[in-house]
Amino acid sequence: MQQSNSIRAVSLALAWLVAASGCGFHLQGAGTLPPSMSRTFVDTDRPHSEFLESLTDVLRQRGAEVLAGPSEGAAVLDISLDETGQRVLSVSARNIPREYEVYYAVTFSLRVGAESLINNESLVVTRAYTYDETEVLAKAAEEQILREALAADLARRVMQRIQSLSATAALPPR
Repeated sequence: MQQSNSIRAVSLALAWLVAASGCGFHLQGAGTLPPSMSRTFVDTDRPHSEFLESLTDVLRQRGAEVLAGPSEGAAVLDISLDETGQRVLSVSARNIPREYEVYYAVTFSLRVGAESLINNESLVVTRAYTYDETEVLAKAAEEQILREALAADLARRVMQRIQSLSATAALPPR
């Protein structure tokens, strides 16, 4: 009796996996790039930013060769804005900051050869955190971790936008 329940559970799990894969379900972070991006140059003024690090990692994970310079036939992902900072959200009665918002903003374009596929799209992500002046080092570390998480989130969003190009390109014209 217990063996038949196990078989049913395994069969149900396999059926769910087959159905999920058939409907286009992908784990977050999974996916493929358009073939035109197999060789990509990322053009930016900030070559050591958290966002650029995350973006090049995501490109490589999806099979792209990230080039050190522009090359004929390669895609060019132009990062015209790569900016991060923080703003005070709330202060105490003694005018001491109690809550900050960390933000990360990027503006990007994508072109392949002379064809522009994405023109100056901007994305901004934010996270808030509380601040305690008695824990300055811990809060500085928390802020850095938040910046890295925001950069990784932006890199995934840029990739989703690029992948949506290949999804819409596959649609038949109306």
